Amino acid sequence: MGIFSWIILGLIAGALAKWIMPGPDPGGWVVTIVIGIVGAFIGGWVGSLVGIGGPVTGFGLGDIVTATVGALIFLFIFRALRSRGG
Repeated sequence: MGIFSWIILGLIAGALAKWIMPGPDPGGWVVTIVIGIVGAFIGGWVGSLVGIGGPVTGFGLGDIVTATVGALIFLFIFRALRSRGG
């Protein structure tokens, strides 16, 4: 996937993750895109570990779900670390 594709996928996955798990997260569109892109990597890694998926390679439904699940994991960890730190 090209950089533009990653940005679009990140926006979709990040927005879905923030919609599913609302809360006081910093940033606007750029942070949402970063959350989605990091989520795509996390989701692909976790999916390959448990044997139900692999790296995100496109815009298929499975890829969007994988990236969104990864973004939810990332948001959960981010919030947990932020609440411990103050």
